[in-house]
Amino acid sequence: MFGCGMILRKSEAVDLNAFYPVRPECNDDARKTRFKVKPGKTLSARKWHAAFSENGHLDITKVLRRIQRGGVHPSIRGVVWEFLLGCFDPNSTFDERNQLRQQRREQYGIWKAECQKMVPLIGRGRVITSPINNDNDQQSNSDKDCNGAVSTSSLGPSTGHEGLVDNTDEKKVKNWKLMLHQIGLDVVRTDRALAFYESEINQAKLWEVLAVYAWVDSDIGYVQGMNDICSPMVILLEHEADAFWCFERAMRRLRENFRCTTSSIGVQSQLGTLSTIIKTIDPQLHQHLDDLDGGEYLFAFRMLMVLFRREFSFIDALYLWELIWAMEYNPNIFSMYKEERAVAETAPQVDEKLLIKQCGKFEKEKVKTGHADNESALAVFLVASVLETKNKALLKEAKGLDDVVKILGETTGKLDAKKACKAALKVQKKYLSKTKQS
Repeated sequence: MFGCGMILRKSEAVDLNAFYPVRPECNDDARKTRFKVKPGKTLSARKWHAAFSENGHLDITKVLRRIQRGGVHPSIRGVVWEFLLGCFDPNSTFDERNQLRQQRREQYGIWKAECQKMVPLIGRGRVITSPINNDNDQQSNSDKDCNGAVSTSSLGPSTGHEGLVDNTDEKKVKNWKLMLHQIGLDVVRTDRALAFYESEINQAKLWEVLAVYAWVDSDIGYVQGMNDICSPMVILLEHEADAFWCFERAMRRLRENFRCTTSSIGVQSQLGTLSTIIKTIDPQLHQHLDDLDGGEYLFAFRMLMVLFRREFSFIDALYLWELIWAMEYNPNIFSMYKEERAVAETAPQVDEKLLIKQCGKFEKEKVKTGHADNESALAVFLVASVLETKNKALLKEAKGLDDVVKILGETTGKLDAKKACKAALKVQKKYLSKTKQS
């Protein structure tokens, strides 16, 4: 992990490039990073370690408060993300987490070994970028996702996240093999400016995590854009299995965004929610966009699909994500996952007042008002806040969808993650207030 030994000192400015080095030839084209480590606001390594009790219980309320104020210091970002995404229960002990981590690493090893039996190149530090030949196989258009990559979304019921089928379906194997080169082509284009990916070993690590995930979650398979979500996990977490499980937890939030068929796109439900929000808080803007044939809000597709990865620099995107996950945090996130149901059944019920106290700012409002649907994610309100910010320009200058895309494109690299999240919270409050009145 880059810079894992660096500790924040109040008297020192933190060189973020030491954690995420950029290749020298890419420095001139690199986007300006707005995120800065701020002593007293950013969650430091010292504050992080102090948040644990003697046996390992984490005071998640303190941690969330600090993250929402100033993000996470890059030296501890990977391990903090594991808690934000629900890999571990903050009420667990050090020993319980070590045991669970070991079990997950073994499970990942089993899945990877299964993949290696089908494609021996896996595990050899190389990336496949050419199609794998399947005897007598024909690639049908119906098996392609909305980005042109072959997906298993057209197959029947899958094993989901819990394990592999006993009698492996031959069609599933063929479709999975057809995805591998598309994953490889995307991997070699992922975060190319970062020195981390100059190493083919590191590229292979990203490719293998995505390949194993595509095999395990055959209902989604692989869709372009998942590489952008997975890449930071591979960079932040040194052990490949840990990176896989962190990515898997992120995908539990995002997987429906990547469910593409010949008749629908994955983020369609969130785009529908975005339409409802703008129609509620700014009917004039919604009507204008609708008149431009933009009422389906497809221009926001990319923002929601990969959580603003293209609208921010690499470091600012990480900062935005941890702000979002901290604000969306619900202490029940660990027990809500299927594989931890046995643990959840024996866990004591959280008092409602304590539950609200341990929630992030965004989640608190949802819990209080009963708006628990996944489509009303903070990212949707974030897009709505961007549209509200550009309200005047959109109403005055947008004469067609190309103008809408151009005006929104001008925000690329100019958004401040914390200000954007604050604006999103205001939009959420305004929306909930108006829906309550109606």
